[in-house]
Amino acid sequence: MLEIKNLTKKYGKKVAVNDISLSIPKGAFFGLLGPNGAGKSTTIHCITGISQPTSGSIFIDGVDVVKEYKLARTKVGLSPQEFNVDIFGTPRQLVSYMGGYYGIPRAERKKRMDELIGRFDLEDHADVRFQKLSGGLKRRAMLARALIHTPDLLILDEPTAGVDVEQRHDLWKYLQEMNQNGKTIILTSHYLEEIQYLCNDIAIINDGKIVAEGTKEEFMKGGKTVEEAYLEITRKRKAK
Repeated sequence: MLEIKNLTKKYGKKVAVNDISLSIPKGAFFGLLGPNGAGKSTTIHCITGISQPTSGSIFIDGVDVVKEYKLARTKVGLSPQEFNVDIFGTPRQLVSYMGGYYGIPRAERKKRMDELIGRFDLEDHADVRFQKLSGGLKRRAMLARALIHTPDLLILDEPTAGVDVEQRHDLWKYLQEMNQNGKTIILTSHYLEEIQYLCNDIAIINDGKIVAEGTKEEFMKGGKTVEEAYLEITRKRKAK
């Protein structure tokens, strides 16, 4: 579903991502971990077309994200960490607007929007201003917006940040169901128990490079938690 080959991204003299390669199969639930400033967001921005790679290539389901930008963008949905929405808009308006952005006809857009509002239990809040919603409801609205064009690949950047424990577990259930139904998901999160609970495969990026990659079971060898393995790997890098 996603093939990254020798991706490098520079901002002036700063190298944010340094020659990374990743291959994520269809149907994967993939955890992308790393400290703040490690290169996670830059990688996501390159995948979604927000940033242009300095060198290297990215393919989503075989589509080059630079050469075939418009088609590639339809194949990926992004739920970002920040709420980059009109806070005075309602979930219904925000989802509908995104559907319009992708050129979905009005009747089809309404059908999909109603399905997503129902899927994420937003019926009682669909016409409430975004700023008035709880953290969990805001995250659900962001997910609905990311899914309106039925993307093949869903990227979630800290999807449960600021969400209470009960709502977090509700969101986990939604994500698991989507993945079980075939959706390929990439998850970044500082909640390592979230990665351990949801993901099957994991990569750690640090200082713009992939420093560890493997299955969850490989990270948890010897009875370690994913968090323990992550701290061990990143601390070793820091000590060098």
